[in-house]
Amino acid sequence: MSTAYPHIAPARTDRATTHDRFDVSGVTPEGAAWLASAGTYPRSTLTHWESRPHAPVVLPCGSVFDVVNVPAIFGRRMLDRLWDEGPGSGPVAAYRGRMLLFAAPGTAQRLPSLLRWEEWGSAVPPFLCHGSGDAVTVPAPTTPAEPHHPSRWVVAPDTRHPWLPGAEVLLWACVKAARAAAQSTVQVSIFPAADQSANVYDVSRRH
Repeated sequence: MSTAYPHIAPARTDRATTHDRFDVSGVTPEGAAWLASAGTYPRSTLTHWESRPHAPVVLPCGSVFDVVNVPAIFGRRMLDRLWDEGPGSGPVAAYRGRMLLFAAPGTAQRLPSLLRWEEWGSAVPPFLCHGSGDAVTVPAPTTPAEPHHPSRWVVAPDTRHPWLPGAEVLLWACVKAARAAAQSTVQVSIFPAADQSANVYDVSRRH
């Protein structure tokens, strides 16, 4: 299967700002409303966050979003590919050593079958796809701005209608990340590793 960058519709964003990898301040009221809309009682979720702004919450998948749950290091590589060579990403959260990539509904069902047909599929580490009937714990809109906090937003939701990647885009990112990982195991550098926290994802650059 070809790993050329897949054609997708233009992404939309309401703000022209730059998000640091560990900047969780980008969660807006509109983004919180979008997250809450996934639940059965959105107003109750928002009220809960108003009284406990640092509290994570469990939200169902399958209607508003699916979630692709990957190991943190591999998730970083996927994000680097999506932002450096692709269309950017939807909201992304870090939770207990995992990276949660929010995706278009239906992705959880399609991505595993697509990956099975990909020659690099065996190089992709095991991951979980959360779709209809599943639920995930998401960070609160307000979380401590600490790089190693176990629950935080990496790319925070900032609009009621965020762009979400589908199965084809995430397949492309998985394959690119797997190839990057394979190359890194055979390369030796005399220079120190770059500061991962210095990476930024410019949400105004999605295309």
